[in-house]
Amino acid sequence: MNEHVPTSPLHAPAVHAAGRPVLRVLGTEITALPEIQRRAEADLGLDIVFENLDFLSAQRKAATSPDAYDVYDQCFHNLDIVWFWRAIRPIDLDRVPLWGEVTDLTKTGRIGPNASFGHGDAPVTKLYVQPSQSLGDLPSRWISMLPTVHNLDSFAYRPDLAGPDPGETVSWGALLDERWQGRAALVDEPAIGIFDAALAAQARGEMTFRDIGNMTTDEIDRLVDLIEARRRAGHFNGFWRTAAEAAEMMADGRTAIQSMWSPAITALRRRGVPVEEAVPDEGYRAWHGGLCLSSRLSGRMLDAAYDYLNWWLEGHAGAVVARQGYYMSVPGRVRNHLTPAEWAYWYEGEPAATDLPGPDGATVVRKGAVRAGGSYWQRASSIAVWNTTMDEHNYLVRRWARLTGR
Repeated sequence: MNEHVPTSPLHAPAVHAAGRPVLRVLGTEITALPEIQRRAEADLGLDIVFENLDFLSAQRKAATSPDAYDVYDQCFHNLDIVWFWRAIRPIDLDRVPLWGEVTDLTKTGRIGPNASFGHGDAPVTKLYVQPSQSLGDLPSRWISMLPTVHNLDSFAYRPDLAGPDPGETVSWGALLDERWQGRAALVDEPAIGIFDAALAAQARGEMTFRDIGNMTTDEIDRLVDLIEARRRAGHFNGFWRTAAEAAEMMADGRTAIQSMWSPAITALRRRGVPVEEAVPDEGYRAWHGGLCLSSRLSGRMLDAAYDYLNWWLEGHAGAVVARQGYYMSVPGRVRNHLTPAEWAYWYEGEPAATDLPGPDGATVVRKGAVRAGGSYWQRASSIAVWNTTMDEHNYLVRRWARLTGR
C-alpha cells in the first residue's frame, strides 16, 4: 500500500495560509468542543475549523465531499459508506507512536478476558485495512480510523417525576413500560435509536432477534411497527437528535424517561434538574468514535492532520471529554491530565471527593456523587450491542424516516 494516495488537481487538499495551516474537521457535537479547539491550536501551531453536523449529515458529506474536510471525526458504525466511496485514506500506524497504549476494547472488542463482546459493529471488526482493501479484524500496519472517544450508553429518567422503584429501571424494557405513557422519548438516529427500541422490546418479551446487531428486513418491519403503534397510542412524547434537544425535553418535564447521552445528563445536572442514568441488566449500547484522514490529503496538510490525530492520544483531549462522561482509548494518558478526584470519579467509579467541573469549568458533579454503573472497566465489560450500520441499513433508514417524520 502506498503512503500517498493520488489527489486530483481540481481539489485543493486543504485551506491554509503560508505560515499557519488551517485544519478542517468534519464531525458532530460529540467532540466539537471549544476547549479542545483552543488547546489543539495552541499546542500544534495551526488553526482548526470545526464543522458540526448531525450523524447522517456528517456521514453524507464525508462520503460525497472529501475535498471539503481534512479530518473526519465520527464513529466506527459510520465508516462503511465513507470507506466504500474511498473518501478517507488508510492511517499508517508507523506514524502513530502511541498505538501500543490503545486499550484492548478497541483492538480486540473486549476490555478484558471475561468481558462481553457485544453484538454489532464492535470497532475491531472495521479497524484494520485488509490486503483486499476491505476492513476487518486482522491486524495490519494500516487502520481505517484512529480510535478515540467512546462510551457505554443507556437511558435516563427523572426520579422526581417518575418516582420509580429502583427495580423498575434496571431493564431496557422500562422504555416501553405503559406507566411512562406520554413521557418517553427515543434518539432519532436509525443506527442508534433502533437498538434502544430493540433492547427494550426484547427485554419485555415482545420480540426476539436472530442477531440483534444485524436484523433482517422482517425484524426491522416488526420492530418499527411496534414503535409506531406505541407512538400512535401516545407513548412517545417525541424523538430527539442532539444532546441539547434531549436535555431540553427532560428539563421542561415533557419526558420522564428516554434515550440519553452523557452530555445531556451533564447539562441537566448543571441546571439542577434531577436525573438518573440507568444501569440495564441486559448491558449497555456502546459506541466508539475516532478520526479519519480525507483521501484528498497530501504533503504539508497530511502532516498537520497526523499531528492532530496524535495530539488526541496525548491525554489533554481525553481529559476534556472525560468531564462530560466519555472515555478515551488511552486511559493511562488521560489520567495524567485529570485531578485524582476526577480520575477516581470518572474512571474508577468512586464517590466524588470534591465538586467536579465539566469541560467548561462549571460544576457538574457534586461531592459524594457516584457514577452509575461503576468503573470504566466494569461498564465496558457489560456491552449488549454496539451502534451499528446493519446489512439492511438503507431499508432501516427509509422505515425510520417514515416513523419519525423527518
